[in-house]
Amino acid sequence: MSDLSRPQGPKIIAIANQKGGVGKTTTTINLAAALAEAGSRVLVIDLDPQGNASTGLGIEVEDRKYTTYDLLLDDIPLHDVVMPTVTPNLMIVPATVDLSSADIELMSNEKRSFLLHDALRQTPMDEFQLDYILIDCPPSLNLLTVNAMIAAHSVLVPLQSEFFALEGLSQLMLTIREVRQSGNKDLRIEGIVLTMFDQRNNLSGAVEQDARDNLGELVFRTRIPRNVRVSEAPSYAMPVLTYDTTSKGAQAYRALAREVLDKNRVRAA
Repeated sequence: MSDLSRPQGPKIIAIANQKGGVGKTTTTINLAAALAEAGSRVLVIDLDPQGNASTGLGIEVEDRKYTTYDLLLDDIPLHDVVMPTVTPNLMIVPATVDLSSADIELMSNEKRSFLLHDALRQTPMDEFQLDYILIDCPPSLNLLTVNAMIAAHSVLVPLQSEFFALEGLSQLMLTIREVRQSGNKDLRIEGIVLTMFDQRNNLSGAVEQDARDNLGELVFRTRIPRNVRVSEAPSYAMPVLTYDTTSKGAQAYRALAREVLDKNRVRAA
């Protein structure tokens, strides 16, 4: 029996947390690279005006001729905006600081919340033969994040292993509920992934236990460790899987990708 909540075409996952510094962009880059390494064709949508996902995947600012701003606001065709990366099977729609004004400019557009949804369902999308689209959301619950959630089938939430981590989830869950009511009734939680996990630290263990007690199976089994290689890789403009393929960080993101692949195989069965 097929999963009726998932239309034909690529699975679209928004990676979101309104709190900055939780490993959101790092998770986007490395989960995308791990899915691509496993044989999936993946597109990253950089929806953060900081453009860190674009930089982390090796796209220089001067090479970003068209960006998510152009895709959303200037009707530039998708095939003109998508760029290859050095990682096989992995492409990106890059972002620049221009995107920081998008929230204001979108306000006057009647379809302001559905622009990304419509852009990702253009007929030319078929030519890319994608399996997954990962959207790196900005660290705020603004109109860009709402666009991502209305475009997506599910939301993956990176949760930093620190005190009060779960308290920040309540506003995000409220936003997801509002999006279900207003524009995407089928939006689901893909899962919660614990990031910057230090097994030597009692606090990390306490946060994990708290998360699993409250959220149950929504929490991925894989924990992303606090790992120097993961931190260093973006400065070399590459995923950690390329920068240090045997590091604990690379191994963790491969394990997370396997969980995502397994979960979606089960849903589609």
